[in-house]
Amino acid sequence: MTTILSDRQRDELHKAILDYLNANNYSEAFHALKNETENADFVPDPKQKYAGLLEKKWTSVIRLQKKIMELESKTAQMQEELASAPTRKQTGASDWIPRPPQRYSLTGHRNPITRVAFHPVYQILASASEDATVKVWDYESGDFECTLKGHTKAVQDLAFDPKGNYLVSCSADLTIKVWDVNNEYKCIKTLYGHDHSVSSVAFLPSGDKIVSSSRDKSIKVWDFTSGYCTKTFTGHAEWVRSVVPSDDGRWLVTASNDQTSRLWDAQSGETKMEFRGHEHVVECAIFAPTNAYPFIQELIGDESKSKDQVPGRYVITGSRDKTIKLWDANSGQMLHTLHGHDNWVRGLVVHPSGKYLLSASDDKTLKIWDLKTGRCMKTLEAHSHFVTCIS
Repeated sequence: MTTILSDRQRDELHKAILDYLNANNYSEAFHALKNETENADFVPDPKQKYAGLLEKKWTSVIRLQKKIMELESKTAQMQEELASAPTRKQTGASDWIPRPPQRYSLTGHRNPITRVAFHPVYQILASASEDATVKVWDYESGDFECTLKGHTKAVQDLAFDPKGNYLVSCSADLTIKVWDVNNEYKCIKTLYGHDHSVSSVAFLPSGDKIVSSSRDKSIKVWDFTSGYCTKTFTGHAEWVRSVVPSDDGRWLVTASNDQTSRLWDAQSGETKMEFRGHEHVVECAIFAPTNAYPFIQELIGDESKSKDQVPGRYVITGSRDKTIKLWDANSGQMLHTLHGHDNWVRGLVVHPSGKYLLSASDDKTLKIWDLKTGRCMKTLEAHSHFVTCIS
């Protein structure tokens, strides 16, 4: 019979058995084993390492056996728990949500930052600040690239065009500036026309028009090539805080100090809908992207599961009344209110997957909301002061 023991181990085992037989006065068995294992010169010695070895090994085997049984029962219990737990599929990049600590902390502005925007193609991030500058950063490395100077007062907003060739910024100095991304960010146009601080600016998805909103209560549409203002929309009774176009460029949504948000026809300038319900200044308003519709429909209990994937169907607003509201753009009906922030809600963005809404607030946090349930699923203590914008 083959043995798994080495010669040395076998010899130790024989001696341990001989020691055990001798200690327990099994003299016949002791002498028989001594002869059969050719250990004629074996003399029991309590100082040798084989003394008492058999008992030690035996008790440790029992102890290990007990431990194995305990672990097996624990494993079975955990397998059972796992089987009854809600299934979690692997989280892909599409489900990624921010988690602390931050990847980079970009410092350089001397006054509060009013807006951040990602370049649509390159790993570039632009930031606007009350220090009258725009700064450009490499967000892969966290390196600072350059500072754009030209505005004479706080820069309130900025945006890249859909192809990423131009950057547009607006300021409290009443102007809008266009910077050429491919020509070292040279300022190639300055647009004049607003009578007060320009608070928001964006390119229409076509890329040939710029839209802006101002404290002069108006929204203006500008022809990119000529730099002329082609349309002026009025209707808000107070400062227009922000203007955002829908994905197809047909609609604009605005937020105002008059405590309302409005939906505009981008062509005619006609107000299609007014959203009333906030009890304070509406700081921001965005369109929900079409991939968020199924989650929103589940939240509001819309059984129709309509395949109507037209951009601009739902509007989300954030206000100084500390709430976020979801609206039906067709009827103007308020569908849901998200409560949780302890201060002004300053920025909103829908996660690329359409599942989550992220909000920034003066309570120094970012909150991540599950659009399917309307619950806040995560709060990040984001900054040591007001969080003014999110992208």
